[in-house]
Amino acid sequence: MAELTLQDVTKVYDDTDGEITAVDSVSLTVEDGEFLVLVGPSGCGKSTTLRMIAGLETVTDGAINIDDRTVHRLAPSERNVAMVFQSYALYKRMTARQNMGYGLKHSTNMAADERANRVEETAALLDIEELLEDKPEAMSGGQKQRVALGRALVRDPDVFLLDEPLSNLDAKLRSHMRTELQRIQADLDVTAVYVTHDQTEAMTMADRIAIMDDGVLQQVDPPEVAYEHPVNEFVASFLGSPAMNVFDVIVRAEGDHYAFDLEGTTLGRVPQESVEDDLEGRTIRFGVRPEDLTLDAGGEDENETGSHFLATVSVTEYQGNDNFVYLDVDGRSMTARVRPSVYPETGDEIEVAIAPADIYLFDPDTTASIKTRGFGETRSDTQPLTRK
Repeated sequence: MAELTLQDVTKVYDDTDGEITAVDSVSLTVEDGEFLVLVGPSGCGKSTTLRMIAGLETVTDGAINIDDRTVHRLAPSERNVAMVFQSYALYKRMTARQNMGYGLKHSTNMAADERANRVEETAALLDIEELLEDKPEAMSGGQKQRVALGRALVRDPDVFLLDEPLSNLDAKLRSHMRTELQRIQADLDVTAVYVTHDQTEAMTMADRIAIMDDGVLQQVDPPEVAYEHPVNEFVASFLGSPAMNVFDVIVRAEGDHYAFDLEGTTLGRVPQESVEDDLEGRTIRFGVRPEDLTLDAGGEDENETGSHFLATVSVTEYQGNDNFVYLDVDGRSMTARVRPSVYPETGDEIEVAIAPADIYLFDPDTTASIKTRGFGETRSDTQPLTRK
C-alpha cells in the first residue's frame, strides 16, 4: 500500500505538424489503499497518464512519486507497480501458472518454492486454482482476465494499474468482474488506478473519480459529489445516462426569483438568493438531468415544482426498469427518464415540471457551474457515500 502523487505531469508528442499536448499539467494524489478511476472520452489522455505512471511513456514535464520515492525517471521494473492491459497480453505457450509466475522469476530474487506459493495464494484469491495448468487458448475471456489480474497481483505491487481491463467482456461478465475487482482491491488494500471510458464502471467502482477532457484534469471527487455538484458543463454532461439536457436560455427577473426562458417557454425558476451573481438579462446555459423531469405534472403545487410547461412527445423507448421519453420543446429536443408506468404515445402533448433544486446553471463563456443541485450547497458540504 502506498500513496501515489502526480505533480504537474505533462506529456507532449512531436508531430509532423508540430507538438501535441496529450496530458497537460495533471496534479493528483491517490491515497493509500484508494481505488481511483480515471474517466473521460476517447483521446482525453487518461491511458497516457496511466502509462506514464507505469513507466511505459516518458514524462515530458512534472514528477511522479510513490510515497517518498520519485519514480518518473526509473525503469518500469524499478517502480514496483503492476499493470493489467485491455488485451490480457498472456503468453500463449505458457500455462496460467507460468504466466503468473514469469514476472516473479525474472524481476525478483524469490526462490522457486516461494514463487510457487505466491502464485497459489493469488490463484485462490481469484478463484482460478483449477486453471493453473491450462493455456490461454483453453480459457474464456473472463478466465483470461482473471489470469492477467493474477499476474499483476502476484507481485504484491505498491500501485495496481488497470487500463480498461473489462472492455473485451460481455455485459453480464463485465458486471460480475466489476464486483470482483472491488472485492479484490478491498481485500488487498492496494492503491489502484483504473482507466475507463465507461462511466458506469467509474461511478460504481471508484472511491473517487478523476474526470479528464482534452488532456486536462477537470474534477476529482467521489462519484456522487461529481454527479450532484459538477465543476463545469463538461463534467455535468459527461456523467449521467442519458446525458443532461442543456439549453441556452435568457434570464428574467420575476419577483425574488429568476425565470429561464427558452423561446416562448419558461423552463424553470430558482430563488435569486440561490446564485451569487446577478443574472438578469443574461443568456446562460440551463441544465436538467433526465431523471429530474416530472411528466404529466398537472395539479402539482407550482411552488414545489418550479414551473410547468407543455412539450410534445417525439418517441418513447422502453428500457425495462424505466422509460426514456424524447420531447420537443419549442423545436429543441429534451429527454426524460421516467418509471415504466409512464409511457406516453408519440404526438401526445404532455405537461412537464422541473423543481428549482434540480436546475443546473453554467456560464456560457467559461462553462463553469453557477448553480448545481440544491440551494447554496458546495462540494465540501456534501458527504460522500462510504465505498468500503
